[in-house]
Amino acid sequence: MAAANTSRSYNDAIDALNTLQTPYAIFEARRKAGIRPDATTIAEMRIYLKRIGYSLSDLDRLNILHVAGTKGKGSTCAFAASILAHYQRTHGVPHTFGLLTSPHLIAVRERIRLNGVPLSEALFARYFFEVWDRLGDAEEREGPIIVDQRLAIPAPVRPIYARYLTLLSYHVFLQMGVDAAVYETGIGGEYDVTNIVERPLATGISTLGIDHVFALGNTIEKIAWHKAGIMKPGSAAFTVEQVPSAAQVLQERANEKGVPLKVLDIDPRLDGVRIQPDAPFQKRNASLGIALAETALQKLDPSFKAGASTLSKEFVDGLEQVVWRGRCEVKPDGPVCWYIDGAHTVDSLKMATKWFAGECATKSGPKALIFNQQGREEAVEFLEGMITALKTNSQGPRDVFEHVIFCTNVTHAETGYQRAFVNHQYDAAAIKALTAQRAFAEKWALLEPTAKISVVPTIEHAINHVRDVGASVGEGQAVQAFITGSLHLVGGALAILEGVDAL
Repeated sequence: MAAANTSRSYNDAIDALNTLQTPYAIFEARRKAGIRPDATTIAEMRIYLKRIGYSLSDLDRLNILHVAGTKGKGSTCAFAASILAHYQRTHGVPHTFGLLTSPHLIAVRERIRLNGVPLSEALFARYFFEVWDRLGDAEEREGPIIVDQRLAIPAPVRPIYARYLTLLSYHVFLQMGVDAAVYETGIGGEYDVTNIVERPLATGISTLGIDHVFALGNTIEKIAWHKAGIMKPGSAAFTVEQVPSAAQVLQERANEKGVPLKVLDIDPRLDGVRIQPDAPFQKRNASLGIALAETALQKLDPSFKAGASTLSKEFVDGLEQVVWRGRCEVKPDGPVCWYIDGAHTVDSLKMATKWFAGECATKSGPKALIFNQQGREEAVEFLEGMITALKTNSQGPRDVFEHVIFCTNVTHAETGYQRAFVNHQYDAAAIKALTAQRAFAEKWALLEPTAKISVVPTIEHAINHVRDVGASVGEGQAVQAFITGSLHLVGGALAILEGVDAL
């Protein structure tokens, strides 16, 4: 029998969680063998859920708002959750709401939130080890999980990292009496671990694009098929304007499932509402968040009535005061002004660079870029789109990044990764050799030969490099420094810049 929960700390929980990561060698072997997420994932998650003491019908109590998409799904979840938070303060509804997102920026516990606040370290550790022990006890009592009897390959005692955290979220939310929960999918939808829910209150699909090609396919139609998997009969379903081929697949899958899919235009009630950034893509995310929140409140509060022509104060405040860290953030810092926006697809990076160009259009000082995308060979092809986006949306064709720094996602120069940033799925030898970063530098040198390009081993090195540039700028100027790419890079940068242990 496991030791009492009180003897195990939050750091113990994170160390245990890190043992559930798939090692790089196994991750690569599975990729080369063409092993992708499939229905087995869902079947195993259902068994894990049962082993920790819950049925699928128990999840109905959570009134889940389930969100998938390529671009904007995190922002959509943030908008919906922020609206619920502001409505709750005024009306006491929902009683308690949950939010599951990924990845975390600084602390793992950011992924699981109650009433908008990350779980405390104490609560995280308590519930983490309750799930840990229940799964271990069930294995001893019932034996291994074998979904495919023909192969007779047992599933691990505990699911891998992201799956475990999803399982943990169900336990937390059910134990805490959550009556509305916003769930962001991890990858895809059809076979995503969050998709064991059979009766979500509503589903939302944000803008689709090309990403996670190995798992989801290399066309927008294949990706749309996966994302559409979250739609369920009897649940409201919403999406935003999509490219025609993606829209067609979403509609076909909705028809197959008998789901009336509503395609949302930008909500006209947003007129006069200060959405940041003030751009159509973000207004589409806000419109989707509004539709999801209204669906939840119609179920939870019999007195709630959606405004026909205007949004209530709770909705406006929720939209205008939303906090979604690491996205479109501006942080003045003396001789450096930091612009921080995580982006992981070619389209998202173009959009992020356009935002950066607009934000610093009237600012004086050299432009600098800190970038990384680890473990994605195709990311080297993302760079040209960023250069083009900056020139197109800036003051002229020679408006360029004068200083370009490529770093790994390793946090600190002396101590390496923070505990919550350890990632075994990447090639440690390639990280040490700065293989991806050197490839980025070579590509950038071809595209912009005049740029001052640096390759450094850690995020801390990159930030210090920019600060050194800032120390030499003239009076009234500041380095306009853009940090983008991997959310792991963004999270590490925020941890250094703010000196905090969670966001």
